[in-house]
Amino acid sequence: MKKKKNHRTIARLLLAVSIVMVLYSGYRLHENSQVYKVGDNSYEELQNKVRLPVNTPFYSPSSVDFSELQKVNTAAGAWLYGPDTPIDYPVMEAEDYNWYLHHLPDGTYNENGSLFLDFNNPQDFSGKLNIVYGHNMKSGKMFGSISNYKKQEYFDQHPFLYLYTEQENYRIDLKYGCLVSAGEWRDRAFMYERNLDSLLEYADANTTFLSSARYNGEDRFVVLSTCSYDFDDARYLVIGILRQENRLGKE
Repeated sequence: MKKKKNHRTIARLLLAVSIVMVLYSGYRLHENSQVYKVGDNSYEELQNKVRLPVNTPFYSPSSVDFSELQKVNTAAGAWLYGPDTPIDYPVMEAEDYNWYLHHLPDGTYNENGSLFLDFNNPQDFSGKLNIVYGHNMKSGKMFGSISNYKKQEYFDQHPFLYLYTEQENYRIDLKYGCLVSAGEWRDRAFMYERNLDSLLEYADANTTFLSSARYNGEDRFVVLSTCSYDFDDARYLVIGILRQENRLGKE
């Protein structure tokens, strides 16, 4: 009898522990969802604040009022926009690889983080290589949607993005999408402009979509980089060519 009683006690204890773990997991999921919601709302408010009206004689309906944007943070040096995609965010001028992983443009700590430019690259996107990092969010926000470029159909529907800066405005004609391990990225130092040709060769050999966009030795490139889950420490890159646009929307 004593043995059975001990078994019942252990079973009840395990059940109680299981219930506590389920409740705690539910609490954490709710807490995380609230954190992400705060981040999403912050970006929506920022978009509404800095976006110019549709009838403004500027590049597109998504052009940006940088005077308003930089009241939030002077490090907001550009704005990235993808028509009919969730991408509609400022690009921050980073000083390292850490801060904007967990901070919004206004400096608030939040797991959504911010899109940010590699600090090795010129802040005005004047270099031949310009790398923008962002989180791969399950909701599809931030850079969660660029993994869709693993499919040709998605590229066919979204073959370009827009990049707005204080100095110039651009259309980004997308050329490649590819997976790369974090180790290979570091070992081959793809983050440095001197290795741009090697990066383009790698991307050409491993691209997940085919694009008719062409480039030459004078062109500049934007690389969008996010985590991927195809294998351990995978990164997914989307690479595009910067095309300057004028105020009337013509090249």
